[in-house]
Amino acid sequence: SHGNKEVFSCRGILLAVQWFWDRGHKDITVFVPSWRKEQPRPDVLITDQYILRDLEKKKIVVFTPSRRVGGKRVVCYDDRFIVRLAHESDGIVVSNDTYRDLQNERPEWKKFIEERLLMYSFVNDKY
Repeated sequence: SHGNKEVFSCRGILLAVQWFWDRGHKDITVFVPSWRKEQPRPDVLITDQYILRDLEKKKIVVFTPSRRVGGKRVVCYDDRFIVRLAHESDGIVVSNDTYRDLQNERPEWKKFIEERLLMYSFVNDKY
């Protein structure tokens, strides 16, 4: 959301990570689809990709799998990665997604998502 839905802003990810880091949270994982590492196209803009590489080296960013089949991109359902890791590590999920489909998938996830989902917003560069 930092890029106003016009661009994928890697700086927004860094601002969010820094916000939690400054408050003493050190076990931070950011899931990003692996195709975000590719050269951006004019219809799918991405800014400051070097930030993703830097955060990957620090083991903060984890790229979720994707592949090409018959010229089309096939991506995994990364919401499941996010909720599973947070649930297993007793963490929180920082997202504006409500994960309604996953709430119905597993009863233990429903309660977890209801209680441990932290929604956010940006005001310019303030997280």
